[in-house]
Amino acid sequence: MARRKKIYEGKAKILYEGPEPGTIVQYFKDDATAFNAEKRDVIDGKGVLNNRLSEFFMVGLNSIGVPTHFLKRLNMREQLVRQCEIIPLEVIVRNFAAGTMAKRLGIEEGTPLPRPIVEYCYKDDKLGDPLVTEEHIAAFGWASQQDMDDILSLALRVNDFMSGLMYGVGIKLVDFKIEIGRVFDGDYQRLIVADEISPDSCRLWDIETGRKLDKDVFRRDLGDLADAYTEVAKRLGVMPQNATPMEKPKLIN
Repeated sequence: MARRKKIYEGKAKILYEGPEPGTIVQYFKDDATAFNAEKRDVIDGKGVLNNRLSEFFMVGLNSIGVPTHFLKRLNMREQLVRQCEIIPLEVIVRNFAAGTMAKRLGIEEGTPLPRPIVEYCYKDDKLGDPLVTEEHIAAFGWASQQDMDDILSLALRVNDFMSGLMYGVGIKLVDFKIEIGRVFDGDYQRLIVADEISPDSCRLWDIETGRKLDKDVFRRDLGDLADAYTEVAKRLGVMPQNATPMEKPKLIN
């Protein structure tokens, strides 16, 4: 079997050339990072959970007409996705004040926002992914005005879908971030949801107890991250109710 060519390795995923032109294999790692990778660890089974959850969300979005890069899951840790040109922005949708927004504006964490607020960060790890405005985006040519209109529409449609889905299983969608990619069909360009949607990229709180079921568990040392992600997967029916977090196989001498 030919060795696959690695295209890119990030903090949580590795991208390989796909089996056909225009495709990429996306591999989910067990690595957990926070504070721009200043805090890091390896969480057994995290990559498996994120692969399955991202598949679940992307398939759901595709089914309601929100285009994504997802094609199919290949195995427990890999999925086949459509190659696209990633717009260098993190698109953040906030339904409740939390994280950096709460600190930046002095708002108590958990405060409901009067309407969903969409923010943009320039994707650059060395700079810490700084918050930018639409003026910056237009001035530096990262996206056109039509792109921004389409990005806003996509982000709000994802929010509607995800909020309803999570509310149905007793989880509050506090905020989330997505990435958007460009694909070309001849001379025609369209934008699609890319990267991943998982507890790594969302803030998820239990509606009744406020328990955090996202990466804040790791950021704030609130317990076992794999347990939190497994709980989300169980509630959504992605994993059986009696499932336990996956561990790496142990070698027997």
